[in-house]
Amino acid sequence: MLVLATGWAFGPGCSGQDTDKRNDLAAMKTGQIQIKGTTFEVWLATTPAEQERGLMQVKEDALAAIGPDPARGLPNGAQRGMLFVSADEELRSFWMYNTITPLDIAYIRGNGIIVKTHSMAPLETRVYPSVEPAQFALEVRAGLLAELGIAAGDRVEIPQSILKTSP
Repeated sequence: MLVLATGWAFGPGCSGQDTDKRNDLAAMKTGQIQIKGTTFEVWLATTPAEQERGLMQVKEDALAAIGPDPARGLPNGAQRGMLFVSADEELRSFWMYNTITPLDIAYIRGNGIIVKTHSMAPLETRVYPSVEPAQFALEVRAGLLAELGIAAGDRVEIPQSILKTSP
């Protein structure tokens, strides 16, 4: 998950905090973003604790596609992920310490443009850098970005309701 960035502190392996805990996904705020016509229902990691834990210890089935849910405005084929929300654009880096599910990550500028994507192996401690400043990071199940043809240069539609959650 989260490792380092000038705005995000070193991840759980270096913090000295409990690393065996995971985010209570059911209690986290959620929102919806769109990329190339695909809706993503995302957990919003806005606090330092939520960002540090990210998707640690979350099993792959929690990231499965969501069926249609008119009450939440979700179309068939909506995807699940976690969006890390920061107040500023900075260089970011994540790692997969204590993360058991392979993930894709997309680093996103404040204007919604994806600057870098990576596929990340579970439990790996190497860092995956944004290369360019980013305000957001989206994590989804591994392989999904390639399946949907999502890459650097694509635009993410992030609604104002999410932008207002920035720390």
